[in-house]
Amino acid sequence: MTLIKSISGIRGTIGGRTGEALTPLDVVKFSAAFGSWVKTRTGNNKIIIGRDARPSGEMVSRLVAATLQGLGMDVIDLDLSTTPTVEIAVPLEKAGGGIILTASHNPVQWNALKLLNDKGEFISAQDGADVLALAEKEDFNFAEVNHLGSYRLDTTYIQKHIDQVLALPLVDKAAIEKANFSIVVDAVNSTGGISVPPLLRALGVKNIKEMYCEPHGHFPHNPEPLPENITAICNELADGNYHLGIIVDPDVDRLALVCEDGTPFGEEYTLVAVADYVLSQTPGNTVSNLSSTRALRDVTEKRGGSYAAAAVGEVNVVEKMKATQAVIGGEGNGGIIYPEIHYGRDALAGIALFLTHLAKTGKSASQLRASYPNYHISKNKIELTPEINVDLVLEKVKEKYSKQPINTVDGVKIEFDKEWVHLRKSNTEPIIRIYSESETLATADYLANKIISDIKEIISSK
Repeated sequence: MTLIKSISGIRGTIGGRTGEALTPLDVVKFSAAFGSWVKTRTGNNKIIIGRDARPSGEMVSRLVAATLQGLGMDVIDLDLSTTPTVEIAVPLEKAGGGIILTASHNPVQWNALKLLNDKGEFISAQDGADVLALAEKEDFNFAEVNHLGSYRLDTTYIQKHIDQVLALPLVDKAAIEKANFSIVVDAVNSTGGISVPPLLRALGVKNIKEMYCEPHGHFPHNPEPLPENITAICNELADGNYHLGIIVDPDVDRLALVCEDGTPFGEEYTLVAVADYVLSQTPGNTVSNLSSTRALRDVTEKRGGSYAAAAVGEVNVVEKMKATQAVIGGEGNGGIIYPEIHYGRDALAGIALFLTHLAKTGKSASQLRASYPNYHISKNKIELTPEINVDLVLEKVKEKYSKQPINTVDGVKIEFDKEWVHLRKSNTEPIIRIYSESETLATADYLANKIISDIKEIISSK
């Protein structure tokens, strides 16, 4: 059983002992801490909650809502919803914050409380630390009986979200409708099933095959949209009867695509393609995290903009986007952040922008994918014994490659012309994660193995 308390929220497995898993008592404690923080910080007693479809969601949601009411807060419950939908609802309702109940791409036994500020954006590192400190003290002041908070169920927000997507100037419903796309959707039996098909219909897509779109939360496969987990939809498209496959994760903030021939478009390239379209219409800057493909930088510079890299994590990407006035950004895991709608990863906005781009180019999905620089990322890790000083190891690697361009915003990223290696230490265990990218997977693997060899040499020389 696992309980992970971090600045970005509280996540854990359901069942087990208090403090060791996400038990009802832990849910209540952290909900009370966040509610207390919202009241103190904003003076605003209104809070939005929403959940993905995993089986523990209803139980966790009731605990969260009742705890917040006990603090004297007014709860608006979106019930089955998506992460970006809750993010949009917070400012629309003029709420003091929001809680999304989702463990994102984690397996079904996990759930989590993800925390939003009054802008509908994930709370900062300092704010997260403040919430955790409140939880540790358990110094909560609950309301007396005449001052308990209210509860209201509002299931209209997915439609409001769809309406906002359709209202975006760069979304061209007429072009999409004219293209007469046939599309397969895999929603892993979560809330993508009640948001993606309605969005497609609103965009004028008539032929939609729904796979795993029943929101009962029993995932038919590992819910992370990686190539090895999406074979069913790839096989469906391999017959050549559809133009595109769309896969979202359980809370609909990550978007992966499949080409008309059944080959994955590559989740790293979701952002590249959407950014290319946005930049073609609204020139400007872009941002992704340090572990994302270089292809975004290539596309950005080709369009006359500037690219900036942020530390890994959505909060960091958003902060860098605001600092550089980026017109689009996100993460290489299929996360599209388009400020015109809000500062959060949003698969629904990504779908509408991608379909507009695909329709306007007149290309097939595989032809569009082939038009972008082709890079391959190798993802590795090296496990270290607890007594090894990981920071010192990274410092030694940096010294060894000091003649190369190096970025130390988040770990150590070393650039070799158009190739790179990114080393980051885990916050929870003695592991160094090693991501590398090149124009061939073999070269990316070689770069990673070279760095791993260097690390082992550094350790053995101590």
